[in-house]
Amino acid sequence: QVQLVESGGGLVQPGGSLRLSCAASGITFRIYVMGWYRQAPGKQRELVATITSGGSTNSADSVKGRFTMSRDNAKKTVYLQMNSLKPEETAVYYCNAHWATLAYWGQGTQVTVSS
Repeated sequence: QVQLVESGGGLVQPGGSLRLSCAASGITFRIYVMGWYRQAPGKQRELVATITSGGSTNSADSVKGRFTMSRDNAKKTVYLQMNSLKPEETAVYYCNAHWATLAYWGQGTQVTVSS
């Protein structure tokens, strides 16, 4: 029943931008902390950014000033605006939702930064 579906990934040149979306269903979206994570080949999954139910955001130091997370509770969708992308940010980007002991993951969307 619970689904997190990411979209918006693709191939982008270094310095380019993408906006990822994550559409949620089957959860009371507004109360969940939402997060974006990424996993590059051969590396651990890492936290990119989070947003609380109240809209407070935090992000990894590596993306501060370039990535912006937002949420639209009416649409049950969270976004990640990614600007000035770097090749080393090539990864599968995953959407996460958590509340108390509950946690859910999307299937991921591939972001490739390459010229």
